[in-house]
Amino acid sequence: MNHNLYLQFQPHFQQQKTFIDTPKGKVYRYNDSQAQARRLAGALSAAGLTKGDRVAVQVDKSPEAIMLYLACLQLGAVYLPLNTAYTEAEISYFLQDSEPALYVCRPNAINEARTLARQCGVRRVESLGSHADGSLIQLAELAEPMQEIADVGADDLAAILYTSGTTGRSKGAMLTHGNLASNSRALTECWHYGAEDHLLHALPIFHTHGLFVACNITLTAGASMTFLDKLDPEQLLDLMPRATVLMGVPTFYTRLLQSPRLNQTTVANMRLFVSGSAPLLSETHDEFKARTGHAILERYGMTETNMNTSNPYHGERKPGTVGQPLPGTELRITDRESGAALPRGETGMIELRGPNIFKGYWRMPEKTKAEFRSDGFFITGDLGRVDEEGYLHIVGRDKDLVISGGYNVYPKEIEQLIDELPGVSESAVIGVPHPDLGEGVTAVVVPKPGATPNEAEIRQLLSDRLARYKQPKHILLVESLPRNVMGKVQKNQLRAQYQDLYRAKTATA
Repeated sequence: MNHNLYLQFQPHFQQQKTFIDTPKGKVYRYNDSQAQARRLAGALSAAGLTKGDRVAVQVDKSPEAIMLYLACLQLGAVYLPLNTAYTEAEISYFLQDSEPALYVCRPNAINEARTLARQCGVRRVESLGSHADGSLIQLAELAEPMQEIADVGADDLAAILYTSGTTGRSKGAMLTHGNLASNSRALTECWHYGAEDHLLHALPIFHTHGLFVACNITLTAGASMTFLDKLDPEQLLDLMPRATVLMGVPTFYTRLLQSPRLNQTTVANMRLFVSGSAPLLSETHDEFKARTGHAILERYGMTETNMNTSNPYHGERKPGTVGQPLPGTELRITDRESGAALPRGETGMIELRGPNIFKGYWRMPEKTKAEFRSDGFFITGDLGRVDEEGYLHIVGRDKDLVISGGYNVYPKEIEQLIDELPGVSESAVIGVPHPDLGEGVTAVVVPKPGATPNEAEIRQLLSDRLARYKQPKHILLVESLPRNVMGKVQKNQLRAQYQDLYRAKTATA
């Protein structure tokens, strides 16, 4: 049996209904999108790519990028989307580690990409632009459209998404056709997502939320969506009368609440607002419901697992919780030290098992083994508790992960760079509550004796070495870092000390 995820979408490709449109009036119908995806698959095949080859993609958001994703599925290639904010140094690591057969970049970056590809041993580079341009589109116009769909197993890779580790080395989460297919079916069912739905898509498509949640369930249901380049609250409000669903991160909702236009009349046609990728403050949930009559539906997912839990479509959507396990997903709370299961109400490690859980980390068998229990449960590193009604409360993260604006930021990577800077003795990077981003990346820096590094100097030195979303929003100079008797930095104390940092700045702005 062929388990290719593409087959889950295929029934809708014969339709002439809209798949993607844009605010500028461009329309991509299902049948036309399939035709373009087939041409792209033909171009990939003509370039020598075969089943299992990796295709690394760092391009701007566009409908054509989704068609490239579909082409990779059809061919059986492994899609590897890369954050558009990654620097050359970061991309170099990903190319060397994943060894892609093809690297697809923006048209205006083709020369630099070719130089980098040669250095990393990548044999081919093509470009794809946001206006249906680039060398890959030119190749597709000349290619013989591919008709056949690669025969793959449920356990064969569909994608690799890199997620940084606390040691600073990025890990490639291997997601299979079975992982993505099962998760999109579960979400479609739980959120009552159907062919009549129209999604406002303002998320990036190099991320689980924007690609494997938003796009995959739209394709699974045969629904439609409007592609927006970026978050623009006023544009979202303009489009809501012809839409039914919005998926976003908490920043979407805090920005929408700043507009006086947000009211029950504006959202009259909307049926569902979804939030994820970062904690949603209870105050935001309550204020949004008071203004619109809609309770935001919060869910919980990870790069490694896709979506795991969701507040109910019908029933209470509890502020501050991420709901209950999706169909087919098992969740348990365990003691962090012993791994023993804990009863409801107690806080411990969140562990998960189900068809949505990733296959492991790319070329890191020991790391993969360490993250799974012998019975197949994945140890998430998140701490939580399940209340008496079965709702999951996430109470912390065991690995010091910072989630800022929906993006994962791992402190160790930033600390290593700051500690290398002249005049710096050591640093600690933490996330503290931020009214817009959920958490603000904050660096606490100890200067070397006699040195006087300043915030501007540190920012300048980091500017071309880190993606913008990883760069600290605030840099604090201190005499020393708090430590326990074992010498470990007590980041919980730092988070408590600076928990009102951004609230204070907002109040005085």
